[in-house]
Amino acid sequence: MEKLKAAVLGGTGMVGQRFIALLKDHPYFEVKTIAASPRSAGKTYKEAVGDRWKLEIPMPDEVKDIVVKDVSDVKNVAEDVDLCFSAVDMTKEEIRAIEEEYAKTETPVISNNSAHRWTPDVPMIIPEINPEHAGIIPAQRKRLGTKRGFIAVKPNCSIQSYTPVFYAWREFEPYEAVVSTYQAISGAGKTFKDWPEMTENIIPYIGGEEEKSEKEPLKVFGHIEGDRIVSYDGIKITSQCIRVPVLYGHTASVFVKFKKNPTKEELISAMTSLSGEPQKLNLPSAPKQFIQYLEEDNRPQVTMDVNYERGFGISVGRLREDTVYDWKFVGLSHNTIRGAAGGGVLCAELLKAKGYLERK
Repeated sequence: MEKLKAAVLGGTGMVGQRFIALLKDHPYFEVKTIAASPRSAGKTYKEAVGDRWKLEIPMPDEVKDIVVKDVSDVKNVAEDVDLCFSAVDMTKEEIRAIEEEYAKTETPVISNNSAHRWTPDVPMIIPEINPEHAGIIPAQRKRLGTKRGFIAVKPNCSIQSYTPVFYAWREFEPYEAVVSTYQAISGAGKTFKDWPEMTENIIPYIGGEEEKSEKEPLKVFGHIEGDRIVSYDGIKITSQCIRVPVLYGHTASVFVKFKKNPTKEELISAMTSLSGEPQKLNLPSAPKQFIQYLEEDNRPQVTMDVNYERGFGISVGRLREDTVYDWKFVGLSHNTIRGAAGGGVLCAELLKAKGYLERK
């Protein structure tokens, strides 16, 4: 099978680097173009990144000598590729504009950015939960005036460790939840070398994160009406988001109320049996088991569990009855794999399987 040629927009940042690492030897996609800011343009990727390679695995040899293009030179970047993975670092207004500009070159954009998450006809996809939201793409193409170009996004990294759990429990009708997330520094594109003040420190504020944690699950659980996605209104979520001195892995402490009265066994069974389109289609990045439940009182732990299913799975533990809410649990997900670039790659695999991505 001939691979689709991909561009990585914002390829020098942490999420861009993760896209590039995950696309190494990918059976569907091949990185042909890397674009970044004007200061990186004209340099080889190795030169442009320099000593700022942030991942624990080495830079793939295949990309080291790719000459980086200026991400704002849209026509030049888009002309030789079939799709783009977007991790650009700009203002939201700039991102909205440039991603639509790329889509209008008939180049689909799979974005990690938040700029288009609330555009009514842009699907925000967790592939195991709402693959049917891809059905809004024809309406978006009509608005953009495109035949094959479109934008699809993945949700925020902070919601991955509990939103799939709520979805697994939908038959029991969860209607109210309190969520506190404890978020790794790589979520800010940082390492401890970049951000030494995070060592032995906690910051009880991450700009914009609490609104995303409360509202984005509702769009994921929503439905298509005409030319827009309408958010679900059956659950209320309130959250606090805290930055903690961890490199990878967002942990969530969650309290939830149900309209029905499930047993612990029913809740665990619903989680661990959750399977969706990625598993049915045997997509390359799909976890075999999406959610694992850990019985030990001291799990999930970042050091032991963050790489479950190569970082594409979710780990849950400490499920127990609560004296104020009905049940409580702790969830853990890998924020730059399932929560960011990996979620984007899995979304692209799904869209290719459904016929939305093809050669130009």
